Amino acid sequence: MEFRHLGRSGLKVSEISYGNWLTHGSQVEEDAAKQCVQAALDEGITTFDTADVYAGTKAEDVLGRALKGVRRESLEIFTKVYWPTGPGQNDRGLSRKHITESIHGSLRRLQTDYVDLYQAHRFDVETPLEETLKTFDDLVRQGKVLYVGVSEWTADQIAQALKIADEMGFDRIVSSQPQYSMLWRVIESEVVPLCEREGIGQIVWSPIAQGVLTGKYLPGQQPPAGSRATDENGGSGMIARFMKDDVLTRVQELKPIAADLGLSMAQLAVAWVLQNPNVSSAIVGASRPDQVRDNVKAAGVKLDTDVLKRIDDVLGPIIERDPARTQSPSARP
Repeated sequence: MEFRHLGRSGLKVSEISYGNWLTHGSQVEEDAAKQCVQAALDEGITTFDTADVYAGTKAEDVLGRALKGVRRESLEIFTKVYWPTGPGQNDRGLSRKHITESIHGSLRRLQTDYVDLYQAHRFDVETPLEETLKTFDDLVRQGKVLYVGVSEWTADQIAQALKIADEMGFDRIVSSQPQYSMLWRVIESEVVPLCEREGIGQIVWSPIAQGVLTGKYLPGQQPPAGSRATDENGGSGMIARFMKDDVLTRVQELKPIAADLGLSMAQLAVAWVLQNPNVSSAIVGASRPDQVRDNVKAAGVKLDTDVLKRIDDVLGPIIERDPARTQSPSARP
């Protein structure tokens, strides 16, 4: 495993981190989830990403139990806050009340005294940004959170937060967690340049485009039984944007490129996002331990400019680049 700094912070994270968004507590039984976490640890992954909303808080419970007994100082545990975790009006968003209550719930479920990184899971239009940042700063000063970050924020939103933090003396954002893959490059024109200037690292999710970049989904054919595209617990909705024949056809054309490099399609996809110097870590999920072991082989892989050009030539018109696709709800959900 290779390691990178999280932005310009002193924290190092594994190039490949393990995430349990659509798996733990919903799609995968707990024994299998624990086996995946153990495989991640065995392969040198030290960075684990989750969120309070995943599987209705169950994902944090599962991860906490799976990591129990592992030396805490050897891990970087990340979680997030924003989406609803209960029926009340204040069980959502980035108010002082919800953030404070959410971090306590997350720490309890994760069985730890602190998280290494606490992330605003979306931008909350109903809470003053000063309130959110002051609450995060308080948690840092209390030792419950070591670093703070955001997920799916636009460049303008990140810039606003940095300006307030600098003016008020709050702890600065060190990370951004966006969707990023060969197919989804919406951060490249605005978010990445800002973050490079400001010392913010990307922890990217869905580098394999929810499994589409493995090449297992074939144009004109039904998705394989048991795959994410058939999962009714949330997976099928997210993957739908890629399940089009023009996308699937071009993805199949990546297979010779991966074969020439001696990589699996998944390894090529993960290695591709890691070529971006602003990427600190790529999050991979798994429903089986062998998927973890396969994905980690992308760590340390270098792709030359000719390979990157071949990939761009193949995917060309189906690549999504519009920065406006980074969105938060217009009102709290």
